[in-house]
Amino acid sequence: MHQERPRPGRVEPREVVELRRLKTEHPELSTAIDMQIDLVELYRRVHPRLRTPVLQRDRASVARQLAAGERLVEFDDLIVEWSEFRLLVRQVGDVLRRCGALEPVDHAQLQGLVRDAHPLEALARDYYRRTPRPDRLLPAPADQPALLDEVLALSLRPFLTRCAESWTQSLDLDVWQRGYCPLCGFEPDLAALSGHDRRLICGRCAAQWIFQAPTCPFCGESRSDAVTSFTSRDGRYRVYGCNTCRRYLKAYDGRGADRPVLPVVDGIATLPLDAAAMQKGYGGS
Repeated sequence: MHQERPRPGRVEPREVVELRRLKTEHPELSTAIDMQIDLVELYRRVHPRLRTPVLQRDRASVARQLAAGERLVEFDDLIVEWSEFRLLVRQVGDVLRRCGALEPVDHAQLQGLVRDAHPLEALARDYYRRTPRPDRLLPAPADQPALLDEVLALSLRPFLTRCAESWTQSLDLDVWQRGYCPLCGFEPDLAALSGHDRRLICGRCAAQWIFQAPTCPFCGESRSDAVTSFTSRDGRYRVYGCNTCRRYLKAYDGRGADRPVLPVVDGIATLPLDAAAMQKGYGGS
């Protein structure tokens, strides 16, 4: 796909360095890697201009929400720069189109929403309202462009990630024993193993929380004989497949590794494991 090289004197993010290395080692993953590099660069551009939300909850209300299984971050807790968001929506759509994930007709419809000053704030609010937690998801409107929810999620990511980074410094999430994110309510799409802990990583805001292995985060199955586990050839990655709900979760094994988990890298590096899990009859997250 694109063959962009870093400009002289430019320090690239660790994720981009690792993605370029992965592309050299696994050229068959080039399309997915190029898409991730483009997204990382988009987020890197907007990151310096993001404001940091401050946690404005008292300890008692936080405890009540966590006990009830309610996410902590609502839309008004985010500080969204709408001019930046509108630009992100357009550019994310361009990235998905270049990588073949968005059909031309859907791309044109999406760009029309941006060009015609459509109320993107209302669309973003509606998307977030409809996705409070896995058991309360509401479908997108029937007339909504294909993949718009995915584009909105990717465009909101830098704002959600900034909020999660800020808030988790003041939160004790040890009491949270649920398989979805305590911050934004989204499901994990990766886990990280370190020492005796397994930390789930949110697929939307990148928040992390401890969740006991081998319990399935999707259905709560905790019997060890109901969860199948297998590893990649190098032992760096592991897959947990639940024989009750037939879903699976990939994990990065950081025990003895030379770097911490990098979700945007490890989610791509494990694409061959997705195929292996599906061949065994498991469905993705």
